[in-house]
Amino acid sequence: MRGGVAARRFAPYLIAALVSQRLLELRVARRNEAWARSQGAHEYGRAHYPLFFVLHSGWLLGTLTEGRRRPGRVRWGWLALLLLAQPLRYWVIRTLGRQWNTRILIVPGAGRIAGGPFRYLSHPNYAVVALEMISAPLTVGAWRTALLGSLLNAALLRLIRIPAEERALAAYEKGR
Repeated sequence: MRGGVAARRFAPYLIAALVSQRLLELRVARRNEAWARSQGAHEYGRAHYPLFFVLHSGWLLGTLTEGRRRPGRVRWGWLALLLLAQPLRYWVIRTLGRQWNTRILIVPGAGRIAGGPFRYLSHPNYAVVALEMISAPLTVGAWRTALLGSLLNAALLRLIRIPAEERALAAYEKGR
């Protein structure tokens, strides 16, 4: 395609990169989960965990399929936003260390993390995910996936996940 990279050709590479990133992060999360459980961690919100798996899988599939049907070019500004969000993701992971996980696990005596990006945002990882939900699909012109994924993600976070985390942290603080 003259004048730029075709979105439909770029979409599979974008999804491959995102899936690879997610799989590597799941390895870290599983290792951290094993450590947390060995320390007597209590899990909160287990029932809603599959909803996020379905949401993220659907979002990736939607980005791929809708993106492959788009005749336009890659939107480099949206890709730049996606890439700029990644250092924040790894800042969160580094700040939380062994406590970073995809599940809500409270480790007795581990203490609440208040440094790093948590000085500025209560849930910085969710800010990264929100940026990804909109920027990755829009990179390849998948505006329906960006809209639906963003709305579903916001609803799940606001109505289910963040309240579950807040309850878990409140229970931890009360038990100290």
